[in-house]
Amino acid sequence: MAPVKVIGAGFGRTGTESLRFALDILGYKTHHMKCFLTDPSMDCNGFYNAYHNREEADWDQLFEGYDAVTDFSAATFYYDLYKKYPDAKVILTVRSADSWYTSIKNTTFWTAKEFPIPDEGTRAFDVARLCKTICLDGKIFDPESFLQEEKIKQLYRDHIEDVKKSIPEDQLLVVELGEGWERICKFLGKDVPDVPYPRSNSTTEFVNFFLNRERTAGVAPPLSQPVLSQSL
Repeated sequence: MAPVKVIGAGFGRTGTESLRFALDILGYKTHHMKCFLTDPSMDCNGFYNAYHNREEADWDQLFEGYDAVTDFSAATFYYDLYKKYPDAKVILTVRSADSWYTSIKNTTFWTAKEFPIPDEGTRAFDVARLCKTICLDGKIFDPESFLQEEKIKQLYRDHIEDVKKSIPEDQLLVVELGEGWERICKFLGKDVPDVPYPRSNSTTEFVNFFLNRERTAGVAPPLSQPVLSQSL
């Protein structure tokens, strides 16, 4: 199902899973980082190698079966994907740097800090290595880097500006978190569905997703974490 028609250039925790479900409602088959956990056909090592050798990446093969992409697996490679699929529409989901940092800290950073490292040679290890590599170039998984809050926020702001400068205006839509259907549908040439815009993957939902998976594997951390916000 190539080529990729929609590229989500927004970092994770900017409403990327909600966008995933919205695009699916509009008729796309959308990739998100969670697909590495739920779709066993996804080539984690292929994406890992693509990060280090972008000019040699076979994006058609890596995203086989998908024609829209979101989350860090899209945002990290957004310009590589745009060069490969120059007719694709690019959607940049954004929110304030402060709220984004808080959300990342309570989710991705929390799981990286609390969960044990999987055994090498397992798919879980491959997924963890990939996430550690492509999510903000590893900085989310490095407490020394991630806890330099202002520097991380600036990286987030710089990414937004980079996307705006790199993608032609007629192919780029900047969407605020929680905005809804109207502008997205107009941008993609789709009718507005007769259903509410999806609201998915709140901080609590994110944490519960990983806790439930890790409990199944017998390696969940104790439930001693502070109460987390409901923000996306």
